[in-house]
Amino acid sequence: MASNFIARMIRWSAWTGCEAGLEHAEISPVDGGVELAGVVIGQNGTMRYGITYRVRVDAAWRTRDVRIRTAAGRVLHLESNGQGIWRMNGAERPDLQGCLDIDIQATPATNTLPIRRLGLKAGESLEIRLCYIAVPSLDVSPHNQRYTALEPDRLYRFESLDSDFTADLPVDQDGFVRDYPGLFRRLP
Repeated sequence: MASNFIARMIRWSAWTGCEAGLEHAEISPVDGGVELAGVVIGQNGTMRYGITYRVRVDAAWRTRDVRIRTAAGRVLHLESNGQGIWRMNGAERPDLQGCLDIDIQATPATNTLPIRRLGLKAGESLEIRLCYIAVPSLDVSPHNQRYTALEPDRLYRFESLDSDFTADLPVDQDGFVRDYPGLFRRLP
């Protein structure tokens, strides 16, 4: 669980040199859980953006608090009771009911949340419903995804069930994505 987690820093860059993109993330144990905080500069099509994010999860890796700010000053604040009830910028979001995780489009860091929370065994696969956060718009919508443990603690298959996107994600000893083929590369 989160209690034995050691603080660390991770950096990713865009997969290819033709797209601008760089992320610096700091992961720390806090209040019986874990906090992921990062800065991302990137590009979505022709739209360039910069965001900061802070995500807190509890000891079971359920998302509890998310704060994202764009360089242009837009702010998103999501809060969850850890059981799938959400508030966005203070207002209830019944359409997100049942979501336990988030997926911030601009970072591979949030793929770690379901990987750690689910604890899948070899060959095991689970479908989840989560809060997908588009960047740079910060629009939030429920999405369906599937994670499969190809090699537990080493390699997971990610599938977006709302599109035909699939990726095999190698992870480190803490479940953080090393490389996300076609999108992100881990920097040394």
